[in-house]
Amino acid sequence: MSIWRARCLAAAPWLCWLCWSALAAAEDWPRWRGPRGDGTWQGPRLRETWPAEGLRVSWSAACGGGYAGLVVADGRLYVFDRLTEPEQVERLVCRDASSGQVLWQQAYHADYEKLDYGNGPRAAPTVHDGSVYTLGAVGHISCFDAKSGTLRWQYDARREWGAVVPEWGFAASPVIWKDLVILHVAAQPDGCLLALDCRTGREVWRSGADPAGYATPIIIPRGSGSQLVAWTPQHVLGLDPDSGLMQWQIPYPVTYGVSIATPIHAEGMIFVSGYWEGAKAIDLGDAPQQAELRWEDDKKLRGLMSQPLYREGHVYLLDKGLGLTCFELATGRKLWDDRHRMTPRDRNPQATLVWTGHEDQVLVLNANGELILARFAPTGYAELARTSLVGPTWVHPAYAGRHVYARDAERVLCAELPTVE
Repeated sequence: MSIWRARCLAAAPWLCWLCWSALAAAEDWPRWRGPRGDGTWQGPRLRETWPAEGLRVSWSAACGGGYAGLVVADGRLYVFDRLTEPEQVERLVCRDASSGQVLWQQAYHADYEKLDYGNGPRAAPTVHDGSVYTLGAVGHISCFDAKSGTLRWQYDARREWGAVVPEWGFAASPVIWKDLVILHVAAQPDGCLLALDCRTGREVWRSGADPAGYATPIIIPRGSGSQLVAWTPQHVLGLDPDSGLMQWQIPYPVTYGVSIATPIHAEGMIFVSGYWEGAKAIDLGDAPQQAELRWEDDKKLRGLMSQPLYREGHVYLLDKGLGLTCFELATGRKLWDDRHRMTPRDRNPQATLVWTGHEDQVLVLNANGELILARFAPTGYAELARTSLVGPTWVHPAYAGRHVYARDAERVLCAELPTVE
C-alpha cells in the first residue's frame, strides 16, 4: 500500500474510496490486452442504451496500414503502422489522446518483401517507465522515449540474430519484466525467447530452440516467484523470467505455426487454443518444474486470433466454426455458443473481448467494426447495445478514461463511451 493511500485511509476512508474510484475510472491501456495484459479494464460504468446516431467522435485522423493494437498511456495514443510511399517504412505515431494532434513520429525502412497479409505491423507497442517498445512485422526491435520520440536503441533481428520471420510476420508484443524487455523472435541460435536490458538493449539471456509463433507471452505468479509462459508453434513453455532457464514444456505442434492467442492463466492452469489442434488445459503443480496436460478438445473449442476471456470458472472463446462459446475451464465442458450473433461467421472470424470491471459486462469490437456492449455469463450471451464505430478491422482497440480508440485500414479515431453519470 502506498504512503498516500495509507494516509488517506487514516484521515478519511470515504474520501480515499472516492479518489481510488476516480483513478479506476481513468485507467489507461499501456500494452497489449490492457493494463494487466488479460483483457480486463477498470473503466467507468457504461449505459446500456446507446445513441441511435452512434457514439460521439472526438476526433479522427488518417493512418497507415497494419494490425497492431492501439495503446494509451499518460494522455498519449501510440499508433504503430506502415507506409509504402515514397518508401516502405514502419512508423510509430504519438498523438495527444484528447485532441488527436501529432506530438511526434518515428519511421524506419522495413521491406516486407512477400509477407502474407503484408499491410503493416502486428504487435501492439508496450509503454513502460518512460519508454515505448515495438516489434515490427519483419523483426525490427525498437525503444523510443515516450515523450520526445527519441530513438534509444534498435535492432534488426533478422540481420543481427538470424531470426526467421514467421509466415504472417512477428506479432508478439514486447513483455516487460523488472528491467528486462522479453521478445518472442526466435533469434538464432536458441533464442525463441530473448531478453534485453530495457535501458540499453543489451542482451541478457536467450532460451528455447522453437521457431517464433504469434502469441504474446505472459508472466504469472508461481510459488514464491514468477514464471514466463510462452506458446510457440511446437510447445507451451514455462521459463524463469530472470534467467531464461527452461522449467517445463508441453508438446503442442501447431499446423501452419498459428499459435496466436495469448495464453490464459487461472485456477492453477494454463489454457491455449488453436484452430486445427484445438484447446489444451495444462495443470501447474506446486513446484515451478511441474506441469502436465489436464484435458484437450479439438472439436468444439478451436479458437484462432480472438483472445479468450476468463471469469469465475468459465472461459469465453470465439470458436472458428461455432462462434462465441462458453465452457468450464476445469473440465472443458461446453455450455453454449451464440451461433455467430456477436461477430459474423467468416473464414477468419475476429472480435476483441474486454471485461469492463462491472459485473459480467464486456466490450466487444467485432470484425465489422461494430462496438458492442454485452453480458457474458454461463447462462448465455446477452447483447445490450451495438453501434458502428469503424470500418472492417482486426485491430485491438484501446480504452482509456471515458473513451475508446479504434482504427481500421485508413483511419484512427477517438469516441466517447456512453457512461452513467
